[in-house]
Amino acid sequence: MDLANRTAVREFLLLGFSGAPWLQHALFALFLAVYLLSLVGNTLIIFIVLVEATLQTPMYVFLGNLSFLEIWYTTATVPKLLATCLSKGAAISVSGCIVQYYFFFSMGATECILLAVMAYDRYVAICSPLRYSLLMSLQLCLRFAAGSWVGGFAAPLLPTILISRLNFCGPQKINHFFCDSDPIFKLSCSDTFLAEALGYTCSSVVILSSFLLTMSSYGNIVATVLRLSSLEARKKTFSTCASHLTVVTIYYGTIIFAYVRPPAKYNFTIGKVISVFYCVVTPLVNPLIYTLRNKDVKKAFRKILAQKRFLLTRNRQEF
Repeated sequence: MDLANRTAVREFLLLGFSGAPWLQHALFALFLAVYLLSLVGNTLIIFIVLVEATLQTPMYVFLGNLSFLEIWYTTATVPKLLATCLSKGAAISVSGCIVQYYFFFSMGATECILLAVMAYDRYVAICSPLRYSLLMSLQLCLRFAAGSWVGGFAAPLLPTILISRLNFCGPQKINHFFCDSDPIFKLSCSDTFLAEALGYTCSSVVILSSFLLTMSSYGNIVATVLRLSSLEARKKTFSTCASHLTVVTIYYGTIIFAYVRPPAKYNFTIGKVISVFYCVVTPLVNPLIYTLRNKDVKKAFRKILAQKRFLLTRNRQEF
């Protein structure tokens, strides 16, 4: 194939989910509602953590970082998903596709690392409560959070550089709603072995290492809790980390299924459905779980609402 044909493709078409117009419109309404709720919920958590002094502890600093991450994680993919529901596809330039790939996987890697750090924080708080303030100071917490972001954005850098050097010669259609790795490789007319191997290795190492660290922390937590003599103490201790464990189970369950497997085993239809869970559902589930199951967050939220009502009432009385 000559060079002119290899460099002909400058734009891709994201196909998203196919179906009848009424189904497409229903999916658009559903995804838009979930996206907006996710933005509002995560923004609310960030606001509460910043405003309420009692929540400015390592656990809630990590939670604020997770909420900030979820806003951009879902924003990297959902707008194009919505666009595919309103038409027969959404156009995206090759360079834009590679940028989306990089930011999506960067934030995905950051979330893996951050969830592992949050699990370690709960491990220290429950297994070494008397040394918690020493082992998990606010300064060290900020370093852990910064390290999660740096590590997450560094992880997919080399695979992204290799992908940017690939040639695309058609077809232009990506059978997905965002620029995932396997659909991109399918469209390339270059040798993708190195890029695929490196991308698969990086994703597997990040996902599995962070997953094992997370499960190790929770394994130690369970062992510690079971040694408690009081049933009430066990329930109280489990409740402090139940919300985080729920988020971890949902997130890792879907991404391990999607990315920790040989590239040849990829199924586009199943891949799109699974992607909805970690691209759309999980960013909404996080604020719901953390607000509905966390007494401190609910208490801080009620306190802020009470303060706002008081200020509004006083302003009306003055006028």
